[in-house]
Formats: sequence, C-alpha cells, structure tokens
Amino acid sequence: MEFEHQKKEKRPVLAICYDFDKTLSPDDMQAQGYIQSVGYDIREFWDESDRLARENDMDTNLAYMYKMVEESQGKIVFNRKSLAEYGSKVKLFPGVDTWFERIKEYGERYGVEIEHYIISSGLKEMIEGTSIVKKGVFKKIYASSFYFDARGVARWPAQVVNYTSKTQFLFRIEKGVLDINDSGVNDYFAPEHMRVPFRNMVYIGDSDTDIPCMKLVNTYGGHSIGVYNPKTQDKTKVYKMMNDNRIRYYASADYSEGQELEQLVKNIIEKTAAYEKLERQYVYNQQEAKERR
Repeated sequence: MEFEHQKKEKRPVLAICYDFDKTLSPDDMQAQGYIQSVGYDIREFWDESDRLARENDMDTNLAYMYKMVEESQGKIVFNRKSLAEYGSKVKLFPGVDTWFERIKEYGERYGVEIEHYIISSGLKEMIEGTSIVKKGVFKKIYASSFYFDARGVARWPAQVVNYTSKTQFLFRIEKGVLDINDSGVNDYFAPEHMRVPFRNMVYIGDSDTDIPCMKLVNTYGGHSIGVYNPKTQDKTKVYKMMNDNRIRYYASADYSEGQELEQLVKNIIEKTAAYEKLERQYVYNQQEAKERR
C-alpha cells in the first residue's frame, strides 16, 4: 500500500498542536452529554472506568472506551452519527471559534504557513462533530477512535491514543508522514529534509497527559504552552509544569483576539519567520563556501 507523504514547503511551516479536553474545551467531551444520556453521574462514570483499568491492568483509555460501548447497550444507538451529535454540543473556550483562521492569517503576514493539528486521548468521532472541525481548520486529527460494524455501530477500539503514544504523531508531523499506518515514519530523514522541524512546533496542553509531547518539543527547540481555565483561574497544574521544566510558557485558555495566548503565539510566529530567514542565509553561505573551496 502506498501512502502520500507531505512535501516540504517553500515557506517555513509552523505546526500548532492541541490537546482537546480542557485545552480547547473546558471539560471532558464525554461529560458534556454522553455520560448523562446513559444515566450516570459524571464522577461515578470516571471512577468505575478507572477501577476497571486498575483491576484488569488495562489502558485507561481502553477502559473508558469499553465502558462507553457497554453502557450504551439498550439506551442509545452508539454509532458515528450519535457521537458526532454529542460532539456538536461540546462547549469551547472563549475565542476558539475564530482562533484558527486568525492565527493562520497572522502567519501569512510573516510568510509562515500555519498548520493546526489535534493530538488527543478523546474521541475522534466526537471531535469531528464540533463546529471548529466542520470548518476544516485542522490539517490532521489524531485521537482515539472506534471500529464500526456493517450496521454502523461502534464495536471495538480502532485507535487508542494515550499520553506516551501521543509523541509518535509529532514525529509524523515532523517528517510529513501523516497516515497512522505509514511505517515510513521510521525512515531516516536528513535534518534539512524535515518538513516541520521541532523548532517550528508549538504544543498547547493543560495537564500531565501532555507532558511527554511538551518535553519532546522543548528538547528540540520548539515551544510548549500550558493553559488553564480562564473561569476558575486555577494555575496549579501550569505552575507545576513550569517548575518541572515541562513548559516554556503558560496562559489562560482564552483564545479571544488580543488576549495573552494570542499575543504569545504571534510572538512565536514572528520568531519563526526571523529564525528561518537566518537559517536560509546560513545554508546559502555554507553551500557557497563549499563551492569556492
């Protein structure tokens, strides 16, 4: 099977990668309609899911996906359509609805191609039902997903994304090998052939599950941003991530025009544009010197 690889662009690409729950949305997506529809209290559902994982040495994401399938029996039609409908009801933080277009337009001003990605342990089918995805603003969505049978009913996990497996998607973005089944992600790429070098990546997340991605991006010169709920103003998690050197910056998850997060990302875009100009100059001078040797 042949896969299409993304070609390196003439202009620098800045990949902005987002967790979803509590990063773009103030709560877990399952807690914004689904859990209530199967007759559960939110805390009770998650407690039972966590207990299932502990007692069976089970991945916590597999546990919640199993429990969603199990609890839907005889209560709701658990198919792609119903999951998308739950997704359409998911609330978003302030400014998210216009954020992606605004940031892309700002990148255009500086000659930087902005690409938005989601890397989430949440459900792809629910994320696809949100208003922002329907606008087509994301280059790729990496998230947990279900296998659907011939009748369209969710039966089995097709893809499970946990906090450690999230990092593989950063390497896919780096190399332009975006299909999850493409083993070409393991091929060697010379640094100058990387489509999106790590220095041109931004990872935005809210909690411990984002730490492996944040650390990876930080290590190779990229930008990690911790966000906190603008309503509660609880900075406990971002303070811990900052003190543990997991993130370089933190800001309120208010994506509205003129807010701190927007200015921070704009500064990163400007820095990217300036750095890439210097990098091109360096490569040009290096090549010229070799030819004159």
